[in-house]
Amino acid sequence: MGDRFKGKVAIVTGASRGIGLGVAERLVADGAQVVITARKPDALRDAAASLGEDRAAWAAGAGDDPEHQRAAVDLALERFGRIDFLVNNAGINPMYGRLIDLDLGAAGKIFAVNVVSAVSWAQLAYRAGMAGHGGAIVNVASIAGLRPAPNIGMYGASKSALIHITEELAVELGPQVRVNAVAPAVVKTRFATALYEGREAEVSAAYPLKRLGTPEDIAGAVTFLLSDDAAWITGQTLAIDGGILLGGGA
Repeated sequence: MGDRFKGKVAIVTGASRGIGLGVAERLVADGAQVVITARKPDALRDAAASLGEDRAAWAAGAGDDPEHQRAAVDLALERFGRIDFLVNNAGINPMYGRLIDLDLGAAGKIFAVNVVSAVSWAQLAYRAGMAGHGGAIVNVASIAGLRPAPNIGMYGASKSALIHITEELAVELGPQVRVNAVAPAVVKTRFATALYEGREAEVSAAYPLKRLGTPEDIAGAVTFLLSDDAAWITGQTLAIDGGILLGGGA
């Protein structure tokens, strides 16, 4: 275990598996204590156990539920005494298909979880201590928020909004709190299965680095942005994309 984040406490949303759990694992490995959230208690319990009972606590609930958000923040303060970092990783994409055919109720839910809840989590963490002692926030966006994304257009629009919110919060909360984002391409998680399942070699061939991302790839960038190594970085969105945005992989 390293000590880069010794004495620091993080909340990581959407962290029972995938990118969120990868971030939590890296934070704990670097000395932090974490509160992880997600919807399913059994998966969260197992994830927290894998992180270590003295290093991790968990709170189950919907990411856009205000009562769940407050409970998670309260848990962080009760168990670990402070909040230094927030990683807004929870996100949904219940629709796959053309934007023109999208169910508008689903569109509202996508924005509620992917955008509005990120602001709510930030408000709560800021008021719970970051305003006084400082801290850092990283929002997990997507390269779908940086360019058109056929069949996941509303998800991409929500991630564009999240990138803009990152910039707005960076202006508002400096110098006490830094706010940045990461924009992954396709990462090998259950969430992204529809984008590569059964054709991983074909999808990977379009990337200059010739592979898809892993949660560890994203975790390394997120923890860098949380760390003092990024002390003069705020309001930025880092594309973690294996080179796909360069368009030179084929």
